[in-house]
Amino acid sequence: MAAIVFYITLPFIYLLSILPFPVLYLFSDFLFFVLYTCIGYRKKVVLQNLRNAFPDKSEKEIGRISRAFFHNLCDFMVETFKILTISKKGIIRRCKFNEAGLELFARYANEEKSVIMVMGHIGNWEWAGHPFSLLCRQKLVVLYHPLSNRYFEKLMLGMRSRFGTKMIPMKTAFKEMVANRKQLTATVFISDQTPMPENAHWTTFLNQDTPVFKGTEVIAKKLNQPVVYCCVKKVKRGYYEMFAETLADDPASTADGEITEMHTKRTELDILECPESWLWSHRRWKYKRPA
Repeated sequence: MAAIVFYITLPFIYLLSILPFPVLYLFSDFLFFVLYTCIGYRKKVVLQNLRNAFPDKSEKEIGRISRAFFHNLCDFMVETFKILTISKKGIIRRCKFNEAGLELFARYANEEKSVIMVMGHIGNWEWAGHPFSLLCRQKLVVLYHPLSNRYFEKLMLGMRSRFGTKMIPMKTAFKEMVANRKQLTATVFISDQTPMPENAHWTTFLNQDTPVFKGTEVIAKKLNQPVVYCCVKKVKRGYYEMFAETLADDPASTADGEITEMHTKRTELDILECPESWLWSHRRWKYKRPA
């Protein structure tokens, strides 16, 4: 059944990828109408997340952010499939790397230091790795959770590694990072996913008790690789800019929980700056803080 669904869907995916951007965004507008107006895809989850995160905002403002989020989500979906056919020049032009960020990674490369990059689900995170792989000297390594459908899994891995990015499963991350520690790498951790509550670092994030993965900090301290926060901000429809800043140059010297708090607070600042750019449709707060 998984194979049937994949092969029925595949021609449509490739058709989307070859559409000119203006036509692609017309389809995105249609997709928004279907998901938001007709189906109401996860609308209750989004609205509840927004109300909890912004208790001082009016229902009108919550509704505005919700609509803007779904518009961005539909754009993100169609833009992701564009990776199949977009050119190197095209992806660099549409997902621009901020000059200060390029200089930061060039400095670490000159010092022959591998780094850990921490990001959130902000802007178009699927596009972000490609300009990095094309412009930076570090080998980009991205951690991911395998998909249940092995056919779509192969397609997504091909898209994500098209310009040189290496993908490794989350469960083997530390083992592979240790094995490859002599290589010059930049390893990406997505920080705003939801860990099991008993193994998490608990903090206050967007006005709520929130569990955060401790793996980024634990691995950074064990390998003593600088931790760099990255964010992909939307400039206008179809165009993004990547920013980067060092959070911890010497992780081994930081206190327990310090790095985790830093990247969580930094993610929160970017969400507050542009709330609709974050992924509000996932169930980020499905667990309660243990007593």
